[in-house]
Amino acid sequence: MAELVCSFALAHAPGMTGWFHQATESQRANLTAGYAELGRLLHEAKPDVLIGFGNDHLLNLPFDNPADFCIGTAAQWTGPAAWFQDWLALPPYEVKGRPDVAQALVHAMDRRGVSLAFRSDLLFDDNFSVPLATLTPRFDIPFVPIHMNCLVPPVPTPRHCFEVGEKLAQSIRDDLPAGLRVALMGTGGLSHDPGGPRYFEIDEAFDRWFLSLLESGDTRKAFDECTLERMREAGAGGTPELIAWFVAWGAAAGAKARVVCYEPTAGLRCSMGGVSWPTPEAPTALPPRGGATSGPAKPVPR
Repeated sequence: MAELVCSFALAHAPGMTGWFHQATESQRANLTAGYAELGRLLHEAKPDVLIGFGNDHLLNLPFDNPADFCIGTAAQWTGPAAWFQDWLALPPYEVKGRPDVAQALVHAMDRRGVSLAFRSDLLFDDNFSVPLATLTPRFDIPFVPIHMNCLVPPVPTPRHCFEVGEKLAQSIRDDLPAGLRVALMGTGGLSHDPGGPRYFEIDEAFDRWFLSLLESGDTRKAFDECTLERMREAGAGGTPELIAWFVAWGAAAGAKARVVCYEPTAGLRCSMGGVSWPTPEAPTALPPRGGATSGPAKPVPR
């Protein structure tokens, strides 16, 4: 039996590394401390592998028929993709993969009704480069990327992504090698609209409302109210990346999140921040559609 030892989510916008000076001094101080805290939580959990969910940004997946989820199976990853190096102000890096973990999850998730496309040639932009550079500056934790379709309809719903997180947690416990320690990261958001009509704006009210939902552990309210349509109102080009946070929330069984940091950084063209969850010790299931939860979800019949 493997163990899920860490579950967290954070924004990955390129301004965090590419033009961080555009944030205010207090914003920079808070985000620097907050991302350092997320990195501390990650390293203190001593994972053998980090699994990341993030928007593909149409860098790898086709526009006309993208997979909802595509897992990377390479033994070694390099990044950022050449076009993004100057933009992100990041030098090239290498990080080990875990093809054995990726391949096991393809089969385990398929048995649970979740199809994962798989490739060994995925390119990284800010989606994973920013979190890896800021949280794991030595790139010393083997990494399994899972690229998501967050932009091209039909986009997987928040509820579906939560359920994927639940099934991923079950697959980690039941189907990965005994003793393996696994960390899970959802990355994307918060409110932003790259290249869209709200490119120079962020929606602080939405961000704080969304974070309060995670803090409350009220999954029913989140499924009912934090719809893809509501996310698009806060910035259609980027805010729906928050469905990756629902994957991490589902893996944490709907537990109440701890908001580690948040800043409405209009200067970075994206609000930035991150949260962490306690990790459950046993498999759990979604609450009934008609009832709210407060704290971790309890097992119920499907």
